[in-house]
Amino acid sequence: METVTHHGRETAYRHHDHGGDADPILFVHGSGGSHALWKSQARLADERPVVALDLSGHGASDDVAATPGYETLSAYVDDTVAVAEETGARVVCGNSLGGAITLTLALEREVDLSALVLAGTGARLAVLADLLRWLRDDFERALDFLHGPDRLFHDPDDRLVAASTEAFRAAGRAVTERDFRTAHAFDVRGRLDAVDVPALAVVGEHDALTPPWYHEALAESIPDGEWTTLDDAAHLAMLERPDAFNDAVSAFLDG
Repeated sequence: METVTHHGRETAYRHHDHGGDADPILFVHGSGGSHALWKSQARLADERPVVALDLSGHGASDDVAATPGYETLSAYVDDTVAVAEETGARVVCGNSLGGAITLTLALEREVDLSALVLAGTGARLAVLADLLRWLRDDFERALDFLHGPDRLFHDPDDRLVAASTEAFRAAGRAVTERDFRTAHAFDVRGRLDAVDVPALAVVGEHDALTPPWYHEALAESIPDGEWTTLDDAAHLAMLERPDAFNDAVSAFLDG
């Protein structure tokens, strides 16, 4: 892992570079995750440098004292900007809360971007009230809910579920709740026409957390937006259908 220091804290990231000369791509995980969400996207490094970060309080990155909502979102955007500037990344791909971070970066920060990929996300990320309560009072019940049918995964094997569950536990209840409450407060539905770079919204066809119509709405509202669905996948399509996910990203960026 490499690190960059900014705003008095260190943000960790993993950097893969196999000599590809296309614009570097930076991957941003969602709630309760880490850079490990993107392990299969390292295969894209033959085409372009691939970077995946740990947001503050996740993985190997220092935490930040921030209340859920815009304060946390802004801190996570700071993490992303710092890594993008350190690595020269001009494409940003975010999943779920990572998509909210990616959109906020594009709308509010002066960063030299060439494209966005918005994976399993939306312009508004309302979270079920029961899930927010379980994240506060019954973390294991929250994890069971998230790993139910067509939420994080469509038809996962035991290995995927175990790895996902362990990732949430590693992040911890408090950070995961902060993430979901930050996602719940996010809403840029009236601002998408200001996104001034091409954007791909990509979603698993069975995603019940951020369903396909979220992504269709993104593509319709972003001036140079498009969207696609991936068969036999739900919210974490990059893990469940990594080859199809990578092919969709490559086809978009090559185009």
